[in-house]
Amino acid sequence: MAKVKVKQIKSAIKKPLNQKKTLEALGLRKLGQVVEHENTPSIMGMIAKVNHLVSTEEA
Repeated sequence: MAKVKVKQIKSAIKKPLNQKKTLEALGLRKLGQVVEHENTPSIMGMIAKVNHLVSTEEA
């Protein structure tokens, strides 16, 4: 299965709790951190919820 790299590019300060929890569930804790996930519908849905805080790249 394809992989996707997710990088946090904006802070979660002053963002709703559900967006903070989504970033945490993706494994993102710090600005500039990069994690790699399988390209599944659930992961893509999580990325869509916080697309203004992250950047993605196919791996």
